[in-house]
Amino acid sequence: MQSGTKYWVLLRDKDQASAPALSQQSINQRKTQNLPLDATDQPVSATYLKQLNEAGVKPVCQSRWLNAVSAKLTAQQYAQVAAMSFVKEIRAIDPAIVITSLNLPVNPQLAPVMTQIQASDFAQAGLTGRFVNIGVIDAGFFGADSANALKHIFARDGVKQIRDYVNEKKTHNNLLRTLETMSDFHGTEVLAAIAGNDPTDHIQYGLATDASFYLARSDQGNREYRGEEDNWVAAMEWMDSLGVRLINTSLGYARGMSNPKDNYEPSQMDGHTSLISRAAQIAADKKGILIIVSAGNEGDDRSWRIISTPADAEGVLAIGATNAKLWNRIGYSSIGPESLPYLKPNVSCFSLYGTSLSAPVITGFAACVMQANPKLTNKQVMQIIEKSSHLYPYGNNFIGYGVPQASRAIALLRNQELPATNRLVKASGKTFTLAVETSETSVSVFHKKDATHVLQQEATKVAGGKLILHRAADEKQTTVDLKKEVIEVVWE
Repeated sequence: MQSGTKYWVLLRDKDQASAPALSQQSINQRKTQNLPLDATDQPVSATYLKQLNEAGVKPVCQSRWLNAVSAKLTAQQYAQVAAMSFVKEIRAIDPAIVITSLNLPVNPQLAPVMTQIQASDFAQAGLTGRFVNIGVIDAGFFGADSANALKHIFARDGVKQIRDYVNEKKTHNNLLRTLETMSDFHGTEVLAAIAGNDPTDHIQYGLATDASFYLARSDQGNREYRGEEDNWVAAMEWMDSLGVRLINTSLGYARGMSNPKDNYEPSQMDGHTSLISRAAQIAADKKGILIIVSAGNEGDDRSWRIISTPADAEGVLAIGATNAKLWNRIGYSSIGPESLPYLKPNVSCFSLYGTSLSAPVITGFAACVMQANPKLTNKQVMQIIEKSSHLYPYGNNFIGYGVPQASRAIALLRNQELPATNRLVKASGKTFTLAVETSETSVSVFHKKDATHVLQQEATKVAGGKLILHRAADEKQTTVDLKKEVIEVVWE
C-alpha cells in the first residue's frame, strides 16, 4: 500500500440534532419543489471528525451527501481508521479524472451549433438565461474576465462567487489570472459555450448570456489523468448550499490509476458503482439539481468506447456530440453502455472539439427553459430537453434523442401540441425502399439490434425522393434521420 494514498472514508451515521448545512435560499427552493430535507443535508459528525484528527488523520474534504471524508492515509493509518467503530468503508479515490477535451483552439467557431439548436428562436422569445444561477465545475478559468466573449458577464458582475478547491488559498483574481497549465483555459472555453457573446467578431457562442454564475475549480491539470473526485463532490455540495439548481461539469472518470487493478472497468459504468455517480444521483433525486455532463471522448478508443462516470448516472443529462452536416455521432463521442436500462447519452449537439463543448451548449439551453418557467423541477426540464430533440421518441445509444430544438422546447413550455415529426414504418426482407421528403442528398441512418442500441450508423444517398435500406445481420430496427422528421423502420 502506497504511503499517502487518498481515500474516501465512509461513515456509519450522523448527529441527528445537527442543523442542515444550507442557505435559506436553498431551503426555500427545496420547499418549492416539495423536496424534504433529510440526513444528506446535515454535516458530517463533528465528533467523528475530532476522533480522526486525534488519530493524526487530516480530512481533505467532507461530503455530507456521501457521509464521508477524504484523507491521505499511510498503511498504518489505514488499518487504524478501518478499526474505528464509526467507519463503514474505506475506498481508494480514483485518480482517473479526465478533462473531456484538452486540445482546445484559441478561438473555436461555435456559431454552427447555435444554428443547429435554433438559438434565434430563444432570442425572439426573450430567453437568455436571465435570473438563472449556473454552477460550472472545471479545471480552471484563466483569462475569463478578459476574454472578449465573456466581458459582458463580468461587466454586470454576473460571476457571483468563485472557489478553488485545488489551491484554497488562492483569491478570486489569482484563479482568473494565474496560468499553471494549459488546462486552466478549459473552464473559460466551457463558460463561453454556455454564455459567450463576442460583439467584436459578431459571434454568439452560448445561449445563457444573461445568467449568473458560480465557478469552482476542482481539478489540477498538470497531467492528462487526475484524481480530485472529492473536490468535485465538495464543489457540488457548495453550490447546492447556495441554491444553485443547474450545474455544468465537463469532467469524467474512466481509468488511469497508477495501479491498473484499481481502474474502473467498462462494466462499472452502471450509474451506481462510482461514488461520484452516487453523489450525482443524490443531487438529482434529493436536491433538485440538474447536472449536465459531458458523455466523454472515448468513442474511438476500442478498448473503452463508452461514456465515463458520472455521465452514467440516470439522473444526469449526459451530452454527446454530433457532426455538423448529418447530425449523427462524431467519431470521438462516447456511446452508451448496452447494459444500462436507460438511455445514454441523453441528447447531443455539434462540437468539433469534444463533448466538453457540447455539454455547456445544452446547459445554456436548459437555462433558457428554466427562465421561461422557474417552477419546473430538474426532471421536468430534462424531459423538455429530451422531448424537444429531433429524434424523439426514437433515441439511441450513439446520440440519445438527438439535437434539442428551441422551437420545440418553446412549444412544450407553452403546452402546445407539437407537429407530427415522427412516423413508424414496417418492413420485411433484406432491402426496403422508403419514400422520403427531404432536400438533402444524403441522410443519416442508424442500423439497430433493438430499439436503442446501434449496430452501425451511415450516410445513405437519397435519389428521386427514395431511400434504399439494406438490412444488416441482427438488425431489428432502423432509424432514418431527416432532421425535420424521423422515421423508425421495424423489420418483420
